[in-house]
Amino acid sequence: MSDSIPTTALIPVEVAYALPDCQEIVALDVPQGTTAEAAVALSGLLSSVAAYLPEGEAPPLGIFSRPLNGVEMPLPADYVLLPHDRVEIYRPLLIDPKQARLERASRQKSGQAKKSNDEEVKSR
Repeated sequence: MSDSIPTTALIPVEVAYALPDCQEIVALDVPQGTTAEAAVALSGLLSSVAAYLPEGEAPPLGIFSRPLNGVEMPLPADYVLLPHDRVEIYRPLLIDPKQARLERASRQKSGQAKKSNDEEVKSR
């Protein structure tokens, strides 16, 4: 009889982190039952992310653009990875998306007003 040690099957996953000018993706084989939070720790990407976060704060995570926020999806410590999942590490927003849209609309509006003024001057 053989004394075999039970082995846990490994599953392939990716951990991704993107900056405006580059992207890091780490491919890992993790044991079945690994959580999203654990995969991020195993990836080694936390050191890259730490500079963009308040001290001691964990980065927000998601799976294929779906936030692990405890509302629609479990929290990162509770989400058990499936084969080929991509865990995404999100950066904090620099500006509120609503505010950014308002600023773009304001710039476009002032640009259109300038164009119409220029056209009026040309027609004289």
